[in-house]
Amino acid sequence: MSQTDTPNIQALSTEVSQLRQELQLRDQLVQQLSQELFRLVKGNTNFMPQRSEPEQDTSQLQALREQLQAVEQQVMFYQEQITTRDAEIYQLRQSVQELTDRSRMLEQVVQELPQIYRRKFEERMAPVREKVAMLQRENRKLQAELQSVSYRLAIKTRTASHSGIDLPNFPRPESDQNNISTVQNA
Repeated sequence: MSQTDTPNIQALSTEVSQLRQELQLRDQLVQQLSQELFRLVKGNTNFMPQRSEPEQDTSQLQALREQLQAVEQQVMFYQEQITTRDAEIYQLRQSVQELTDRSRMLEQVVQELPQIYRRKFEERMAPVREKVAMLQRENRKLQAELQSVSYRLAIKTRTASHSGIDLPNFPRPESDQNNISTVQNA
């Protein structure tokens, strides 16, 4: 059912309501006329309705029957349309209910998606974190070894530089030793 059908349904509903009101109004008028006629007949004992010609009565009765039949056909037509519309409305309500249920389910899935993605991400990240932690431990171990080696190398370098330069010991001539001792005595 499209949106253009909704105004048609409303128009038909309005028309049916108007027809019902007209029927009620006619019923009330018939009731009032019958009461008035009864009152007149009861109040006037000499009152005798004049007989009209049978043909005129028959033709009026036939016209009233035709009008009544036309109104009944209209009422049946509108009742069929109302029944059809009611069936369509019921189907649409069912569809709306199904779509609402599906929408709620999808909304719940959408709300759960971040948690699902976090859990999946955590599951994939666990091995990566373990690998990173292992690499960091290995890195610290290697840095400690490097510091130890650097420290030992620095100590070796320092002891080698403090002991002086290893110069060859050449034998000194004796005359030089005497000169050195004279210089010292002076």
